[in-house]
Amino acid sequence: DQQKMSESPLSQFRGVYLPPALHPLNKTLVRGGKWKDVDSTQEKRRSFLHDFCKKYNSRKQLRTHLMHLVSRIYVEDRHKVLYCEVPKAGCSNWKRVLMVLNGLAASAHNISHDDVHYGKHLRKLDSYDLKGIYTRLNTYTKTVFVRDPMERLVSAFRDKFEHPNSYYHPVFGKAIIKRYRHNANEEALKTGSGVKFKEFIQYLLDSHRPVGMDIHWEQVSKLCYPCLINYDFIGKFETLEEDANYFLQLVGAPAELKFPNFKDRHSSDERTSAEVVRQYLKELSKEERQLTYDFYYLDYLMFNYTSP
Repeated sequence: DQQKMSESPLSQFRGVYLPPALHPLNKTLVRGGKWKDVDSTQEKRRSFLHDFCKKYNSRKQLRTHLMHLVSRIYVEDRHKVLYCEVPKAGCSNWKRVLMVLNGLAASAHNISHDDVHYGKHLRKLDSYDLKGIYTRLNTYTKTVFVRDPMERLVSAFRDKFEHPNSYYHPVFGKAIIKRYRHNANEEALKTGSGVKFKEFIQYLLDSHRPVGMDIHWEQVSKLCYPCLINYDFIGKFETLEEDANYFLQLVGAPAELKFPNFKDRHSSDERTSAEVVRQYLKELSKEERQLTYDFYYLDYLMFNYTSP
């Protein structure tokens, strides 16, 4: 096998299928009795996803390239953690925590946004060789944190298009305004600023969209492949601190390390809540709202979110 691997490593990556198996969580490091409710919720989420994947996979076996499958997963070797990054679901603070766990920082509170996202301090799973990938997938505690799909979408729009941004305005904004705004003025076409939510949704739903997808609004089913990688822990943004602090107990993190609760950017803005989402959805037609829900249909199903 080893010889075959070295002869044609790329051939090993195609058509990978890892059927999900529900392993019992190792709770030997959990201290104190206050986690009972969180643990019970966790078990329900795990078995719900497991049952969903069994049904879903029997109809359609998901297959994908291994390197793509693990490209969003961050590795923390000291505490044997794999974290799949879902933007707009607490990922900046999760990366801060991984840096602390890894000994790269003393505290999560003094790591800047740029250091978190552009510092290249953390390794991703696709940077390891095939043996390294499989060993970690099979032995590390794997977690994914998710969020209500509409809230995540509106949060991404507000962050990237309602604030100055030297990447999203010129790259996405210009293309969106050019394609979907009739009689756009020269200034808007030149800067790409001022994209309206309705225009953003038109881009999202366009099968011939003028610019590609982006991780901030890509479906979790395509970022983290929860039916191919058997995640041990499913956290939710809606119960972020509680879930995260329980997870830190599970992996034996230092007792003083708590998940940070500060808002990473635009801290004066109101958090994207169900009420905020409602205001944005008013800008869409009934058909657009339905199509947007359809776009995130799998995420709603997998993680048991109520349809809006």
